[in-house]
Amino acid sequence: MVKTPSQPQLIPPLENGDRLTRYEFERRYATMPQNKRAELIEGVVYMAAALRFRSHGEPHSNIMGWLWTYKIATPGVALGDAPTVRLDSDNEPQPDAVLLIEERCGGRSRVSEDDYIEGVPELVVEIAASSAAIDLGDKKRAYRRNGIPEYIVWQVFDRKIDWFCWQEGEYISLPVDADGTIRSRVFPGLWLAVEDLLAGNMVRVLAVLQSGLAAAEHGEFLQQLSQISD
Repeated sequence: MVKTPSQPQLIPPLENGDRLTRYEFERRYATMPQNKRAELIEGVVYMAAALRFRSHGEPHSNIMGWLWTYKIATPGVALGDAPTVRLDSDNEPQPDAVLLIEERCGGRSRVSEDDYIEGVPELVVEIAASSAAIDLGDKKRAYRRNGIPEYIVWQVFDRKIDWFCWQEGEYISLPVDADGTIRSRVFPGLWLAVEDLLAGNMVRVLAVLQSGLAAAEHGEFLQQLSQISD
């Protein structure tokens, strides 16, 4: 009997709503065009829609500018723009921004050999327009269950920013101080002028951040990071 050559196994395309393991998600994701974005949240695939300028692109650039300014003033801290995070067996999100403490400085995440974040980054940010139900639902639960210390959700249509902090297995909302500022508990000196960010007043946002960077708490944090890395 003449054996016919076996046909190569075709990899199914990644489809919105697929229920997959993280391994299978990555296998299918690898065959997608490079400009496509997809996430695995609680075992379900979510494909990103086209991103609009006012409801996503501009807010995203403003939040990145704020975080980048903090990052360059804080050696030992790294910033990622929409990186893939291997969180657990059912979750591989792509947060809009990730701020983390580098592993050598005591951070809880690492960069894998194939260049993905693995573990728990200290801060994740989501710009929530049409995705608000996911970002405040399944994604928030996944981040909370994995113990991500801080989670910011910018609800663009509702003109609202929630900054959650992990405490005893739950997320609590960080308070807005009398001067309209939220102050990170994980990244000393990371101060956010909430109403100014919502209004697009980035000059004021960065001025408040500079006050945080000049505060004693930020200097102490720099010393801690330096001592651990040594």
